[in-house]
Amino acid sequence: MRLLTSFGGFAAAIAGLTAGGAMAQGLEIVGRPVDGKMGFQPPATELAQDLQGLDHMILIIITVISIFVTGLLLWVAYRFNQRRNAKPATFTHNSPLEVAWTVVPILILVFIGAFSLPVLFKQQEIPVGDVTIKVTGYQWYWGYEYVDDGVSFDSYMIGAPATGGENRLTPEVERQLVDAGYSKEEFLLATDTAIVVPVNKTIVMQVTGADVIHSWKIPAFGVMQDAVPGRLAHLWFKADREGIYFGQCSELCGIAHAYMPITVKVVSQEVYDKWLEGAKAGDVVLSAADVAEYSTIKFAASN
Repeated sequence: MRLLTSFGGFAAAIAGLTAGGAMAQGLEIVGRPVDGKMGFQPPATELAQDLQGLDHMILIIITVISIFVTGLLLWVAYRFNQRRNAKPATFTHNSPLEVAWTVVPILILVFIGAFSLPVLFKQQEIPVGDVTIKVTGYQWYWGYEYVDDGVSFDSYMIGAPATGGENRLTPEVERQLVDAGYSKEEFLLATDTAIVVPVNKTIVMQVTGADVIHSWKIPAFGVMQDAVPGRLAHLWFKADREGIYFGQCSELCGIAHAYMPITVKVVSQEVYDKWLEGAKAGDVVLSAADVAEYSTIKFAASN
């Protein structure tokens, strides 16, 4: 049984090479927008789960309020129109009603605040990180530095002019995507190098900008932080699911703003340790071969 389980894990990693948009480089693609679909990306952190839960709760509240107010307007228009009330009433106020429409909204706002403030505090209170990464926004790419490990690299969109592309899906760009282990569905999302982090570990990002204001955002993690030149801001996340996640610069930063994506690969601690060892030697790209090689090592060690 252990043999079959290990072989199945190895086969799944290899299958990721040919599974199109579902897998890339031996990892499942989790955080990617999908044409024709609505809603949030699958949450991969507790922060994202909290934000999406808060959004759903507020959506229910505002839907009920909107239906109530719309119904009330329609009822008033029907009940108190000129034909039904040729002689208008002469009263000027109703104290109980005025108190109610003041107190009830206050109670609703207090209720919303009781749930939203803890979510905000959780985002803003930066914990001690297991891995600390400094990210610097440039026009138009990202620079990353693992501050405790002496690893640094730049990350460009595959197909950007700096990587030999033309900001459009040409045969040459598609070849670059395939060579990097992606498919054409990941065009405008995939980068030549990616952040690699271990699953279920606290990651602290130090965010700044080198020229203009950028913004580092990963929707599936529920994080976004402006990268302001001269300032060092922080965000944190703890991904609970292995896979590949995509984000974008979310602050208008110039003519190539739309071509400044973010790629994050969440892997097991063993794969991360192996990647970090190679990254310290200058090989910062985590490829499908790296993931498959570790799977082979684990397979051999367990039998």
